[in-house]
Amino acid sequence: MASPITKSALGAVLALAAVALITPARAQAQTTGSIFGGFTAPQPQATGGGHPLMTPQAIAQAQANFPNCIASMWPLAQSKGVSRRTFERYTSRLEPDMKIMDYLDSQPEFSKPTGAYVEMLVSDWRVKKGREILARYKPIFDQVEKAYGVDRYAVAAIWGIESTYGDPKGIGSRNVLVSTATLACIGRRQDYFRDEFIATLQILDKDDVPYDHLKGSWAGAFGPTQFMPTSFQRFAVDFDRDGKRNVVDSIPDIIASTANNLKLDGWEFGKAWGYEVVLPKGFDYRYVNRTFKQSLGQWASLGVARPGGKGFPRASDQAFLLLPAGANGPAFLMLGNFNAILKYNPADAYALAIGHLADRLRGGGHFAQAWPNEERGLSKAERLEIQGRLSQMGYDIGNVDGILGQKTKSAIQDFQVRKGLLPDGYPDVALLQQMRR
Repeated sequence: MASPITKSALGAVLALAAVALITPARAQAQTTGSIFGGFTAPQPQATGGGHPLMTPQAIAQAQANFPNCIASMWPLAQSKGVSRRTFERYTSRLEPDMKIMDYLDSQPEFSKPTGAYVEMLVSDWRVKKGREILARYKPIFDQVEKAYGVDRYAVAAIWGIESTYGDPKGIGSRNVLVSTATLACIGRRQDYFRDEFIATLQILDKDDVPYDHLKGSWAGAFGPTQFMPTSFQRFAVDFDRDGKRNVVDSIPDIIASTANNLKLDGWEFGKAWGYEVVLPKGFDYRYVNRTFKQSLGQWASLGVARPGGKGFPRASDQAFLLLPAGANGPAFLMLGNFNAILKYNPADAYALAIGHLADRLRGGGHFAQAWPNEERGLSKAERLEIQGRLSQMGYDIGNVDGILGQKTKSAIQDFQVRKGLLPDGYPDVALLQQMRR
């Protein structure tokens, strides 16, 4: 039975859910010609081929203007400490990589369900290889862990999942300067990539990473743990003290820079990223709300427990409840270190995979609860449809963008309550079918 604190806390959760309902007016959404069973899909905001900078004519004009665009960035580069010599050396013959435009606006039709994603990434092979890496570089991990107070297993997990421990296919083979220059001058995210381009010039100006070693993804992430150039500027460190911050070729710099990134993003040493938990019968699923946090002790008072009867090491730690696959899958209480991982990559499935791989590297086992056997995840069109239908029902779900954040999930919970469904806030094909009915 809930304590008085948790009863009032549940009231706060219900109040938050109630705020999601707009009365009496409904949100007005722009529409496209796509029809789903009588429903007109809302236009996604700032995405896709509908963006004015992503039309064939706009792209062709930007490509023709590419040399002028690059030249115009000299004052900004100069203000960031880039020398004229470096700027001219690396930009005088620069040409755009137009194949990147296909990646910029590509949207996979279906996403993997969280369980399939996590199981794919946290493979027995990755666990075996990760333990070999930890043993091979143990003296460096010892020094880095002492210097930065970040769990070595979390660092190794990022290394493993970002690039399969430095596999060239995982790192990428595109020239980072070319990629960032292309995206800084062509396409719909020029403001963002302008900063990445200038940061890349700074790396070259200081000779931290050799030009021909600066290879990465189409978006400019490089090195075994995939730093974006601006992230490199904030977090990279010269741990081997050779005068360069080389997160491509120097193992000490790679490990220490990744640890420094997690530290500055809020990692707390000696604490877990979260705990797998089992929910009691009759549990009120309206507690599933990432904006609602309470202590592990308070969660325990509601009957939330770890599998196998394990206790929580620190009952005062604050946590929120996450059901990444809904009520039919594993449940987790997430702590502050989970949020630190999310800052590295803001996707729950990614952060969960990092945390789980770290635990496996430490010697832990598989999750105690099975993932549901979902055939597939929702396509982007289906995610947009869910948001659009909720918006037309009067819910404030924020931007209709296909990203199902807490506002959308709170609205789903309220819809589930009204329909007599279990209110776990989980968006799946069955939910969409219910909405269509």
